[in-house]
Amino acid sequence: MTEPVLVGAAPLSPADVVAVARHGARVSLDEGALDRIAETRGVVDALAADPHPHYGVSTGFGALATTFIAPERRHQLQASLIRSHAAGTGAEVEVEVVRALQLLRLQTLASGRTGVRPVVAETYAAMLNAGVTAVVREYGSLGCSGDLAPLAHIALAALGEGDVRDESGALVPASDALAAAGIDPLVLVEKEGLALINGTDGMLGMLLLALHDLEMLLTTADLAAAMSIESQFGTDAVFAADLMALRPQTGQALSAANLRSFLADSPIVASHAGPEDGRVQDAYSLRCSPQVHGAARDTMEHAATIASRELASVIDNPVITVDGRIESNGNFHGAPVAAVLDFLAISAADVASVSERRTDRALDPARSRGLPPFLAHEVGVDSGLMIAQYAAAGIVSELKRLAVPASVDSIPSSAMQEDHVSMGWAAARKLRRAIDGLTRVLAIEVLTGARALDLRAPLSAGPATGAVRDLVRTVAEGPGPDRFLSPEIEAVTELVRSGAVVRTAKENAHA
Repeated sequence: MTEPVLVGAAPLSPADVVAVARHGARVSLDEGALDRIAETRGVVDALAADPHPHYGVSTGFGALATTFIAPERRHQLQASLIRSHAAGTGAEVEVEVVRALQLLRLQTLASGRTGVRPVVAETYAAMLNAGVTAVVREYGSLGCSGDLAPLAHIALAALGEGDVRDESGALVPASDALAAAGIDPLVLVEKEGLALINGTDGMLGMLLLALHDLEMLLTTADLAAAMSIESQFGTDAVFAADLMALRPQTGQALSAANLRSFLADSPIVASHAGPEDGRVQDAYSLRCSPQVHGAARDTMEHAATIASRELASVIDNPVITVDGRIESNGNFHGAPVAAVLDFLAISAADVASVSERRTDRALDPARSRGLPPFLAHEVGVDSGLMIAQYAAAGIVSELKRLAVPASVDSIPSSAMQEDHVSMGWAAARKLRRAIDGLTRVLAIEVLTGARALDLRAPLSAGPATGAVRDLVRTVAEGPGPDRFLSPEIEAVTELVRSGAVVRTAKENAHA
């Protein structure tokens, strides 16, 4: 059994978040963090006893920040805050997103800067370990004052209210799930309601999951491009390291190195290499693959930098400073995260666009250099992969729409107190859809490339591309009469999504 992810000793790593969110890794709270939480709680208790109002401790919230709340009403105030803010609507958000959201809020609680009691952090950790996942809805967050509604749904579950998914995935009342796991429902006291809902945790969690997926998908894009270049009798000469060094873009160099590795020792490439090959240069979608994929890699690097800073952040309002002050601030504004989420959606659309163009070339006899139309078995009777390209084109069209930034939009809320918002949650949601679309477009290119390589027989594919073609053949038949194509596309998509395509390519690539 792997060691639990330790929360509170140091900032979580992206791998920690993926492990807990996607793979169900357990968490444990650092003892030092629990001590810090208890120490800071003493500051809040002192403020609660002060007859002067303090925001979030003895006042209302948002536009009601000047309303003093008497001590005997403050428990009700905290519960009312959570119930009213748990106002999400729409489809359920994926379990992995909710777990990431809860884990990142737990990290902030463990900082000792929010003023909650240790039991609050312990309850959040226990829910994660028991697989009790709040039902969070698609719509509700404006990405400012934190991901309020999504976080409120998690807090509501910790109170034993609302619905959750249990470890088996069944939809059950939160009170039943907590009881089954031996977890006592929380009764919130001063400051705790705000501390549970002020954070960029939802958009950050989705950014970290996206970066994890995109790292694999961009290598898949390099592999898919290699299969297309090889099967369309393209050249690998343009990917030479000295040519790449003339333009020292980091991502471009990495993608070109992958292409050289994936195309190395290919009999197909060797069959038309040398001075006797009269073709001067390939089309942009083949020749410029490293430039397009590389730009996406550089965007990822920038987004990862923003994510690492956010992982090291303590986001709450008001926040308890190290020297014991309680201060209002604007760190909950999601602008830094929202901007890179939108940037990544642009990159996803661009990589999918160039992939679809390579697929289309393979199906066009005027451009494929000798392959049959649509890679069909009996031209005229069979349509081959014609409609697979339609599917890719339809997805690319949607990805272009999803590339329109959410972060440039803003709608004022809370009686104009919260008059500029980030829409970071929306940016994250559309990025998740864009990543799914990119996965499918790349799978269609891999499927097309595999069939095209088969049709180049008796010439053989290279070690890396040939191994991926063989992997594809475990779930999709080779050239032949038309058959039900959708299951094969879905199966290859799963090979891409699982990382099996990348692993196979790397295991067989030239070192």
